[in-house]
Amino acid sequence: MNEIINVIKTRRSIRRFLPEQIKDEEIQTIIEAAIHAPSGHNEQPWHFTVIQNKELIDHFSNVIKKLMAESEVEWIASMGRNEKLHIFYNAPTVIVVSGRKNAYSALIDCSAATQNMLLAAHSIGLGSCWIGLIRFLFKIEEEVRKLALPEGYEPFFAVALGYPDPTKQPRPIERKRDVVNYIK
Repeated sequence: MNEIINVIKTRRSIRRFLPEQIKDEEIQTIIEAAIHAPSGHNEQPWHFTVIQNKELIDHFSNVIKKLMAESEVEWIASMGRNEKLHIFYNAPTVIVVSGRKNAYSALIDCSAATQNMLLAAHSIGLGSCWIGLIRFLFKIEEEVRKLALPEGYEPFFAVALGYPDPTKQPRPIERKRDVVNYIK
């Protein structure tokens, strides 16, 4: 099977990481893959904040969970009340993906960059998980300021990164197949 297709088909969201920090070269490989994502009008409207400070990652997780616990959506509130849950699954590295506010399609472009990061991480033996629930944190200006984003950027989501715990590998997920129609 083609190597790229294999990476796409075998990547899974990892939610159990070893505590060991990933290497700087691995982060650079992942960021390099991200900045090679396609973007509308080649605007490349992304910015990446790499966080490896455990106290800050834990703080963000606690703030997010507190806000989630107040949600009117029961599954979100239930997750927020789960004392064992860490929003970033105790990953040693978290990358926040932000986009330029005045870009034509920043959210879509940053989504493409995020997917490139997930695939690159898997291709070099790292585990990753796309974290959408971080959006709760982005409602609090004081917390967003801690990201030190350039002027004119807004955060969208995060990627948790680390070495996967080999004792807790996710199982393959059956994919829906009845999702295509052809017009020829």
